[in-house]
Amino acid sequence: MNASTGPCDLYESGGTPCVAAHSTVRALFGAYAGKLYQVRRASDNATRDISVLKAGGPADSAPQDAFCAGTSCVITVLYDQSGHGNDLWYQGSDVVPGSPRSSPAKATTESLQVSGSKVYSLYINPGNSYWRDGHTTGVPTGSAPEGLYMVTSGIHVNGGCCFDYGNSETTRKADRAGAMDAINFSKQCWFGGCSGTGPWVQADLEWGLFPGGSSSWNPNQKALPHKYVTAILKNDGTTRFALKGGNAQSGSLTKLYEGSLPPNYSPMKKQGAIVLGSGGDCCKPDGGANDSAGTFYEGAIAAGYPNDATEDALQNNIIAAGYE
Repeated sequence: MNASTGPCDLYESGGTPCVAAHSTVRALFGAYAGKLYQVRRASDNATRDISVLKAGGPADSAPQDAFCAGTSCVITVLYDQSGHGNDLWYQGSDVVPGSPRSSPAKATTESLQVSGSKVYSLYINPGNSYWRDGHTTGVPTGSAPEGLYMVTSGIHVNGGCCFDYGNSETTRKADRAGAMDAINFSKQCWFGGCSGTGPWVQADLEWGLFPGGSSSWNPNQKALPHKYVTAILKNDGTTRFALKGGNAQSGSLTKLYEGSLPPNYSPMKKQGAIVLGSGGDCCKPDGGANDSAGTFYEGAIAAGYPNDATEDALQNNIIAAGYE
């Protein structure tokens, strides 16, 4: 694999281009040389954009360390690397107003190594979440097909609602079945009857977290308690969806489910917002705050239904990035 190939280059070559791409740890395109996220410090409310060390490379954390020295910092926005402008601002910001209990995630809770460089995760605790209305900027709507992935943690995770990344309501309300199409990674057992305690990769399609094609427990589900986890969802919008997961440091993906959409979810009715860290019905000024905990390292939304070869290459790319 070419060292300059990123996950979104793989989606593009597979005919399913990224329409949103977010990460605090690395570039998701081989040619991307821009900013990844913004931090704000407590001492004077000044902000600083954090970029990559080089095109296609890891985040440059040294400016963040210098900027935040002697005070504390939060992450206010994750910039979209796809060129579609789908930046994710924290719910509770001036850009995305939220409930008084909503706040941005602390910027320095977890550091790690990616590609041999020190970087920071987006470490989400209850009260933290991010959002964007992307329905006019490329995010699939209605029954249009869609693929999603994220790298998350099987260690920092809980059973609160709802640690999601993906397509959500523009209204920030639980509007109807099929209004969402987001990866959920948590210990939530929405419909009961689960085997074990997770955490699991499930699909938040609104009005439920689906481990497979129905509200019944999917016996092919598998807990993924790894330090770093690859989580994948794809949905053709009309007949079928798939869930995959694996260790982001080694090995292949496990296909947890591929088959029919749940009853009453075909066709999908996606609205085209993007949510990270909460469910779709969350965090409005007159509503509650996020109850979930989880960690986000990287993720993307692709237009179309990615093939298995693309997702296998994606897993290899993530392993090659060297999460440590």
